[in-house]
Amino acid sequence: MKKELEKTYAPQNIESRLYQKWLDKKYFAARVNPDKKPFTIVMPPPNITGQLHMGHALDNTMQDILIRYKRMQGYEALWQPGTDHAAIATEVKVIDKLKSEGIDKNELGREGFLEKAWEWRKEYGGRIVNQLKRMGSSADWDRERFTMDEGCSEAVQEVFIRLYKKGYIYKGSRIINWCPVCQTSISDAEVEHVEQAGHFWHIKYPIVGEEGYVEIATTRPETLLGDTAVAVNPQDERYTHLVGKMLKLPLTDRQIPVVADPYVDREFGTGCVKITPAHDPNDFEVGKRHNLPEINILNDDATINAEYGGKYAGMDRYEARKAMVADLEAQGLLVKTEDHVHNVGTHDRCKTTVEPMIKPQWFVRMDEMAKPAIESLKSGRLKFVPESFGKTYLHWLENIRDWCVSRQLWWGHRIPAYYCQDCGEMVVDKTCPAVCPKCGSTHMIQDEDTLDTWFSSALWPFSTLGWPQENKDLAYFYPTDVLVTGYDIIFFWVIRMVFSALEQTGAEPFHTVLIHGLVRDSQGRKMSKSLGNGIDPLEVIDKYGADALRMTLITGNAPGNDMRFYWERVEASRNFANKVWNASRFILMNIEKAPVTDVELASLTDADKWILSKCNTLSKDVTENLEKYELGIALQKIYDFIWEEFCDWYIEMVKPRLYNDADTTKAAALWTLKNVLIRSLKLLHPYMPFISEEIFCTLQDEEESIMVSSWPQYEESFRFPKEEESVEVIKEAVRAIRNVRSSMNVPPSKKAQVFVVSENEKIRNIFENGKVFFESLSSASQATVQPDKAGIAQDAVSAVIHQAVLYLPSADLIDVEKEIERLAKEEKRLAGELARVNGMLSNEKFISRAPEAKIAEERAKQEKYAQMMAQVKERLAQLRK
Repeated sequence: MKKELEKTYAPQNIESRLYQKWLDKKYFAARVNPDKKPFTIVMPPPNITGQLHMGHALDNTMQDILIRYKRMQGYEALWQPGTDHAAIATEVKVIDKLKSEGIDKNELGREGFLEKAWEWRKEYGGRIVNQLKRMGSSADWDRERFTMDEGCSEAVQEVFIRLYKKGYIYKGSRIINWCPVCQTSISDAEVEHVEQAGHFWHIKYPIVGEEGYVEIATTRPETLLGDTAVAVNPQDERYTHLVGKMLKLPLTDRQIPVVADPYVDREFGTGCVKITPAHDPNDFEVGKRHNLPEINILNDDATINAEYGGKYAGMDRYEARKAMVADLEAQGLLVKTEDHVHNVGTHDRCKTTVEPMIKPQWFVRMDEMAKPAIESLKSGRLKFVPESFGKTYLHWLENIRDWCVSRQLWWGHRIPAYYCQDCGEMVVDKTCPAVCPKCGSTHMIQDEDTLDTWFSSALWPFSTLGWPQENKDLAYFYPTDVLVTGYDIIFFWVIRMVFSALEQTGAEPFHTVLIHGLVRDSQGRKMSKSLGNGIDPLEVIDKYGADALRMTLITGNAPGNDMRFYWERVEASRNFANKVWNASRFILMNIEKAPVTDVELASLTDADKWILSKCNTLSKDVTENLEKYELGIALQKIYDFIWEEFCDWYIEMVKPRLYNDADTTKAAALWTLKNVLIRSLKLLHPYMPFISEEIFCTLQDEEESIMVSSWPQYEESFRFPKEEESVEVIKEAVRAIRNVRSSMNVPPSKKAQVFVVSENEKIRNIFENGKVFFESLSSASQATVQPDKAGIAQDAVSAVIHQAVLYLPSADLIDVEKEIERLAKEEKRLAGELARVNGMLSNEKFISRAPEAKIAEERAKQEKYAQMMAQVKERLAQLRK
């Protein structure tokens, strides 16, 4: 059957067909195989609310490159996919959908709402998976997991109960970050600090029983309703006499003490700090040291509560701030107001300013679990690429606080804690106890809160493989090998996976963390909805194909660095795909005419050995780069080899042999073309899976897919340094001749005799052996190789290369009479220009009146025209000899 490629490369005609073939053939599937080494990557689970964005596209392209490479190397390569339930994000989406249908979340109740959430997940949860498939992702989709599926939920419960029994999980009233819009606690990692313009309000707190006051400065005057002390530094002599005295708290009928605490910075502000233990994390710690009461003044929606709000009760926090500042001013207690720009914590999801509040929450005790995670990096068992991101990891771990893991949401893993409604006893267990173990009551209810999304994500590398059940998959594929992720979630996810895995499995979840940066727009801005500068990867795929997008994302991309997205780069990637396609079509057409037969290496020409040797070295280099996770460098080498060495040089070198049936080296040329193309396609495959597969399967019948073919190895028998050197000499000569012809505007179609003069016999032999392709590439009518200049015309143009001089007779390059005529016209034109400029510059009026810039411009022209005139005169003299 005649096998050929379509005339033009149309990715939309091949991508879905090939992807379906790979799925049908189960090429992505991984199984326990004692005869192979495993290689495992867990896919960072995208949120079920998500739509494919450039970050996902980059992240998954990098993972797919590594998986396809390792699969071809003979590893049992598992890319474990799955999605995340994305607690807050999904709950908000479902609430919005219900609102649009006129349904209130609270009217539905918890069970009714969860039914709607599962329905939403069924309808939309698979969307991003299908989008990832369009990228060419070769994950084992038959193993797809979900953070709230039965197995992952069992793992979550198991870890929670284990940590609780060990004393690593506890319930306590602590200061947490509270989002008044989402009405849930959020972890430190979900707080985004942004610069906001605000004020410092300086307020008088009168001293009880005597004249005078202390002055404090605050950015949040509304919180003074919750003040329970004013603190000064014990070393601050200005205030030592006040320690232990009472102050009248403005706008209230309460009195609060002055306490001495080293937390206060004497140099900052007035040296007096209001202490609000229920609404500031530092004040909370001061309050604990001095046994101060903790007064919460806010409702969950950030309005002032009735218990402590007085006349401000029910007001929004900012409305109360205005009213209180006005009252302070009216009472003569406001000293001054200063403008102040400061960093304010906001919820990364809804951008609301968070409120520090004391609430009963569940916490994971971090001090002990952080230690092994720190030691993992310091010992070298865990490494980051680039290494510098290890510092970020250590910084977070060495300064970590206890992790607040409870969330006031319905969608998520419900905390497995049960309370007796009669005696208050709490039981932590997988199922609700039938009776209270303390009082025997049957009135047991489950904790209303759910767990932070990241609690389940932290278990992802082992929960997806069946943990806590012992099984063959877990024993074989775990620990995994590489985690590919963005630098923005090192704290959210990487750290938590490491300490969770060490605690539960005794091993690091992976040995390498490969960090990539963000994909920014062409101006270097972060892609966002608000800027409207996001680029949909699916739009790029529809227009240019998945391979072009993948290549664009990896070209020039270095680990850890942000990259900019340019449409011009996508077009360049598409052009490269076209180049590969057209070269392959050319090779296939020639193979069709004369089938390829095996040849002895000895029968190959220098040109064949050169390209084979180059491709052999490329295999070694690319493998070394991929082992070091230098994906962009490896791709650049593949690109340069295919475009320049193979297409622009070698294919052009062999054309005279392919077109000459009498040439005894034609079979060697065809064998080399096919061999090098196959090796090049294999190296390209992890980056551009679709085009490489289509060409590979059209080119040969021995293997059914490039996906399961073997990775090219470096072979000593394909190393030809002498022939490499020889061909590089000829390439240098061709480039020199092309430069000469270009400078003289000689059209490529015009043939000219070329003389190669060298005293070095080795150099002469190189040109004799490569004469066929040298003549073709240098547009030579005939190439003559000789040791001296004998018989070469005086007017021949020359070009010098290492150990040789190249001569081209002028008469072959140009029509002498026409060239003399052209140069005479040019001489006349230049004479006119020189007369004009010389006249101006010798005119005293012009010199005295013209601006300096104009005079300098005319002098530059004078110099340029004089140089051109000298060149024209010299050339005319040569031609008229």
